[in-house]
Amino acid sequence: MGLKHSIMFLLIAAMAIPQTKAQLGFLSGLLGSVSNIQGTVFCTSKDNVSVKAPSNPVFPDAEVQLVCGEKEFSKATTNADGKFSITMDPLLLDISSLLNGCNLVVDTPLSNCNTKLPSSGTLISNLSIVATPTIAKIIPSGFHYVPST
Repeated sequence: MGLKHSIMFLLIAAMAIPQTKAQLGFLSGLLGSVSNIQGTVFCTSKDNVSVKAPSNPVFPDAEVQLVCGEKEFSKATTNADGKFSITMDPLLLDISSLLNGCNLVVDTPLSNCNTKLPSSGTLISNLSIVATPTIAKIIPSGFHYVPST
């Protein structure tokens, strides 16, 4: 009887593995739709708007950090167009925590993109969510300059 029960248990466990993987794949697909934070950083000490304008040049090669509380969760570097995409593990933070307890922080000095701008201070942005029928995107709500103290 013991061997029969052991074999039956192994068969049930083996049948459950593909189902569990399928469920995790489905869950990853749902969560994966919000696991990237994308945006553009502009080279200005005034509030960064979300649209590129001639008066708002982009900030290439800036390091953008996802900071929650005092902890850095992820980071990325802006490309030549000032765009960044931070990939994060959606299982580390739920969306509510991400939107209410996290910020995007750019510590790279503004003087790196324009020598007339300050060489200290940071750009900080809260996060917001934009939802469409097929995908949810997390984006910066707008960077603002915070001078060093």
